[in-house]
Formats: sequence, C-alpha cells, structure tokens
Amino acid sequence: MDTPQNNIHRFLYFYFNRNEPEKIRQVVPAHVGYWKSANLYGYIGGPFADRTGGLISFVASSLEEATTIIHQDPFVLNDLIDQKWIKEWIPE
Repeated sequence: MDTPQNNIHRFLYFYFNRNEPEKIRQVVPAHVGYWKSANLYGYIGGPFADRTGGLISFVASSLEEATTIIHQDPFVLNDLIDQKWIKEWIPE
C-alpha cells in the first residue's frame, strides 16, 4: 500500500515474544526485513528496549487486512509470539 485510499485506518500491533531467545535471534532478520519491505503506508515500528516484544503501527483498509498482514510476520509464522493485540488507533 503506497498511498492511503478511502476508508483507511491506523492499526497498532503490540506483541510479546515467547521466551525463546535463540530462536528469536535467528528469525529477527526475516521479521525486520518483512516489515521494512512490506511498503505499508504510515509504517513505524521497533522493539521494546528490553527486547521482550515490540510495537508496529501502519495503515490498512480494515481489521481483516491488518490481521492478514500481521499473520505473514515471520515471528507469527514461526510461532514466536506469546501474546499480541491488534487495535485500531485514532491518534489526536
């Protein structure tokens, strides 16, 4: 998604990783590469300072689209997420 279209919404993806530091280290390059190359409008993201998880924000047309994007994250595909939340956010 290069530019916003009608009915766009900003989503926050807040997640905590499983306690599997070696597996996490192995998958981090694919995880970072996925999000940086996804070309999502309004993308911003990064890890928490303690590296227990992260926060990603991006624009999508619906919760379903946002969920589909998140389900392609290598951390999700490799079952490395312990807890996650996907919420629409309305910044003021």
